[in-house]
Amino acid sequence: MSSLDQLRQRTIVVADTGDIDSIAVHRPQDATTNPSLLWKAARMPQYRELVDGAIQSGFASGSADVDTVDDVIDNLAVTFGCRILEIIPGRVSTEVDARLSFDEDATVDRAHKLIGLYSDAGVSRNRILIKIAATWEGIRAAERLENDGIHCNLTLLFGFGQAVACAEAGVTLISPFVGRIYDWYKADRGVDDIAATEDPGVASVTRIFNYFKKHGFHTEVMGASFRRKEQIISLCGCDLLTISPALLSELAAADEEVPVRLDDSAARKMEIPATEMNESIFRWMLNEDAMATEKLADGIRGFTSDLDLLRSWLADQLKTSAATV
Repeated sequence: MSSLDQLRQRTIVVADTGDIDSIAVHRPQDATTNPSLLWKAARMPQYRELVDGAIQSGFASGSADVDTVDDVIDNLAVTFGCRILEIIPGRVSTEVDARLSFDEDATVDRAHKLIGLYSDAGVSRNRILIKIAATWEGIRAAERLENDGIHCNLTLLFGFGQAVACAEAGVTLISPFVGRIYDWYKADRGVDDIAATEDPGVASVTRIFNYFKKHGFHTEVMGASFRRKEQIISLCGCDLLTISPALLSELAAADEEVPVRLDDSAARKMEIPATEMNESIFRWMLNEDAMATEKLADGIRGFTSDLDLLRSWLADQLKTSAATV
């Protein structure tokens, strides 16, 4: 039995990609996308039909203004999501514009828009996770959305306080970023590598998982952003793990043993005190965690940058389409 097959026995495997062909190969339960993955996939020749369809659905008198381009991006994200859902049995995550990360109301409005587009395409909201950055405003938006029956995936999560606030808000799922935490500590320590047994990213997900299970939170924990298969194997038993196609292939080709490392029943027996949470505590915990503060800001900037690249590219596509009308 391959390492991937062993992992699947105890953890839900999710594909971390916008590449539909890769998802078809690995057949995960769920799939996640983000602006960076969408920007990459949209330029692949095999998906030209999807891009053209999104452009036509968002086309408004040949305009390439900001609102029209944003409509095209939303349509493109949903188009990719719908195609992915034809392949997988579970859910797909679709991300709200990262520029809205500090605007609670605008995040809620954009999430409703995305859910509306999926509904128009005949997709149930139960198969969609709206991805939102785990800022205080993003968490509050997610709480409102969950109360409206819209399920959320809180992303760019690096600090324990972010995780606790998400659980108390009743969000469906969180995505702690193992690899980006690992990257920060590797640079901070001036080392080339950190063993999986000492990996701060692995330790972060383990701590969050145990806390959630101990205190009865229903928020699912999905480890994300892996750099190597050892990090993934070290988190076997986590609710979900979202894995890139390259690492999925590596796990499928490996046959090393994958023991369970995270266990619900064991966590419930641990002595883990509850953490009080409110806005001031949240902001203080984030402030005191240099890694989480830097990586959250860096992640929002990165997603925004890739979204800007996609926005500029689609504006050019709109202008080309308008010229041919």
